[in-house]
Amino acid sequence: MDMLVKLYALPASRDVFERLSKAGITTRRALAPEKHKVVAWVRQNFSEAWASEVDVAFSRQPVSCFIAIRQKSILGFACHDATCPNFFGPTGVDANERKHGIGKALLFNCLEAMKQQGYGYAIIGGVGPAEFYAKTVGAIPIEGSEPGVYRGLL
Repeated sequence: MDMLVKLYALPASRDVFERLSKAGITTRRALAPEKHKVVAWVRQNFSEAWASEVDVAFSRQPVSCFIAIRQKSILGFACHDATCPNFFGPTGVDANERKHGIGKALLFNCLEAMKQQGYGYAIIGGVGPAEFYAKTVGAIPIEGSEPGVYRGLL
């Protein structure tokens, strides 16, 4: 299922980023020379398919992949405009680092970047944790969107 987010009505994100900062975690747009490291990390921790999408996100200008780091270690990633324009995802956080708000911060990084690019809405493609997206950014299900753009995926 896909979900729709009103970018013009995003909740404030400042507290999310302040909380991470206090824990020594930062999020930022990935840099082109980091591509090999980020793609390899995603491949190792998630899947070859997601690594392919991250690779595409690095071809965007500006790069449409954000990363979470602590002391030069990657903790998570999130992309937008990878499989389709105006789509958020994929995104993932190291299993040992979940529940700290990293995923929420990366979601806000991407959605705020999409808003700045002029999008009014964003589509979260192939949603896993629907309750998380509904609670965090008010995302709503898009009826009949399964399997959506991923129909016929090899």
